[in-house]
Amino acid sequence: MSDIAVGTAVDPRPAVPAEFDFAGTDATSTTPAQAPTQLVSFAIGDNQYGVDIMAVREIKGWSAITSLPNQPEYVRGVLNLRGVTVPIVDLRRRFGQGLTEATPLHIVIIVQIASKPVGLLADRVLDIVSLDATQITPVPPVAQSQRLNFLSGLATTDGAMIALIDLQNLLSENASEAG
Repeated sequence: MSDIAVGTAVDPRPAVPAEFDFAGTDATSTTPAQAPTQLVSFAIGDNQYGVDIMAVREIKGWSAITSLPNQPEYVRGVLNLRGVTVPIVDLRRRFGQGLTEATPLHIVIIVQIASKPVGLLADRVLDIVSLDATQITPVPPVAQSQRLNFLSGLATTDGAMIALIDLQNLLSENASEAG
């Protein structure tokens, strides 16, 4: 898979992707019964994750956010996006991998969850991947825990494994908080 990047210069560092506007699409959740046909794959460290492309509204570079008190530790703050207040979730922190030291090279994927925009902080966007239902397998029982309730399945494509995020459960208080 190739990284989606801005500009034509070759740079060994992950590039900030161009802003993609998916405002004309309908939001759907990723569930095993309703597998996406396309997803946006992105990286957090060496791991690959994916969200249903129909839930993605926009992909933008990291910018300053405003911290709010008394939020879950994985909520970094809020971003004003064209007059809409969007909470930003640090996926690395949510997945129990520590705090993301956000730089201008990081990206925010704006998704629609239950008719509300939410920003997902990740390292970089990788690709748009097309899948069929046979490529998606359930999360193995040995790996299932409350912490993994926000994963709806695993997909293998081009030799890479992509963990599919169930956006409806990502912010659920039932999933234990990473720490």
